[in-house]
Amino acid sequence: MRVVAVISPKGGVGKTTVTANLAVSLARLGARITVVDLDPQNALRLHFGMAHDDPTGIGSRDLLNGQWQYALHESSYGVDFLPYGTVDERQREIFEHRIKSNPDWLLTHLNTLRLDDTDVVLIDTPPGPSMYLQQVLKVANIAVVVLKPDAASYSTVPSIESLIQHYTEGRKDFLGYCYLLNQMDASKQLCRDVFGMLRSNLGVKFVPFAIHRDEAVSEALACQTPVSYYAQHSSATQDVQYFTTWLQRNFGLVD
Repeated sequence: MRVVAVISPKGGVGKTTVTANLAVSLARLGARITVVDLDPQNALRLHFGMAHDDPTGIGSRDLLNGQWQYALHESSYGVDFLPYGTVDERQREIFEHRIKSNPDWLLTHLNTLRLDDTDVVLIDTPPGPSMYLQQVLKVANIAVVVLKPDAASYSTVPSIESLIQHYTEGRKDFLGYCYLLNQMDASKQLCRDVFGMLRSNLGVKFVPFAIHRDEAVSEALACQTPVSYYAQHSSATQDVQYFTTWLQRNFGLVD
């Protein structure tokens, strides 16, 4: 399997939305895609039509010492997904204690899914440093860093660079990482300035285009549908397709 970590140094950048829509776009290339939600907000499931009141997920499954494959959901969009699940505070503490005490926790559970070498796993993580991010970066083959075109995101780049380098250094199976701007508004000077500065400073690690701000994205989420199914010809759908092609060209995710 090939593991793609989707990460962000701060919240509110649309990381989960990017993860869901990228997964659907990759599936259309013919790849078998599995998405894992390691963000306790448990929001990824909503992009794939899962009921709001359905509590199942890897949190409860892990607490029951069960294998993740029994919490796996099949979506209508060619993507299998594992929600984080609904857990109370006490359950979350127990769950996270297990993660802290087992450095191979994530790899062990991924192996129970019995995926092929050509399968692609996308993992959504909480924003910023966390035990989840540590586990993911230890097994990821590729990392996608999602940013917004604002000053706050720009200032967090050094910290996320340090984290990625720390946990992937010396790993021959780590192919690299990239930075993707989301919610781009080209009519605003600040957005254009941030885009230009990041492109200049990050070089080849910077994706040379952005996913534009598009009302179709939030409307699609309200309908619990990926944007490419909700609005096939929207700018966000086209941008995600461009990014999928760029990832394929630079990292060869799909055979």
